[in-house]
Amino acid sequence: MDVVDFAQYLYKQFRTREEELVSALASDLPKNWEEYKMIVGEIRGLAHAQDEIKALLEKTSDDVEELLSSKYDSRR
Repeated sequence: MDVVDFAQYLYKQFRTREEELVSALASDLPKNWEEYKMIVGEIRGLAHAQDEIKALLEKTSDDVEELLSSKYDSRR
C-alpha cells in the first residue's frame, strides 16, 4: 500500500464515520447536551482530518476529489 492508497483509505473511513454521526444527530440519538457536544466535536475533527488529507494530496495530484473518490467511494 502506497501513501496515496493509505490516504484514500483513511479519507473514506473518516467520511463513513462522519455520515454515521450526522445520521445519529438527525435521528435525535444524543440523550443530552454533553453527548451532542461530543458528537459535534468528533464531526469537526473528522472534517479537519479530511481537509488535511486533501491538502497533502493536492501536492501529488491535480484532481484531488477524483483521486479520493476513485478507489474507495462506492457512491460514485
